[in-house]
Amino acid sequence: MQSYTIGQAARLLGVSPDTARRWADAGKVATHRDDGGRRLIDGRDLAAFSIEVAQNGTGEDDASYTSARNAFPGIVTAVTLGDVAAHVEIQAGPHRLVSLLTREAVEELGLEVGMQATARVKSTSVHIDRT
Repeated sequence: MQSYTIGQAARLLGVSPDTARRWADAGKVATHRDDGGRRLIDGRDLAAFSIEVAQNGTGEDDASYTSARNAFPGIVTAVTLGDVAAHVEIQAGPHRLVSLLTREAVEELGLEVGMQATARVKSTSVHIDRT
């Protein structure tokens, strides 16, 4: 499972690294240390926490999230596979994006809860890029 540094988590959550660090210090999201002593957040824990942050707000006045060229980098929070189709949810800062795509595409991208991905939006279609 992928883990994220405090800085990476902050970027995915749409907050400052100081805010992400304070949340970790307060025990709002679990961290562990790597061999180099850096604090890391497990991808599944970050995915769950990103949903909580989006629902409850970040507490930062300037936490608006904009995308360049309709790209929303975020973290995969849900993957539901059917026989042919799949349902993928991404939390990109305060934005929750949902895409319906083929099961084959999800499997080829190796999408799992907790990993980084980018939702690209054109008109009514949402395309997912693994990042």
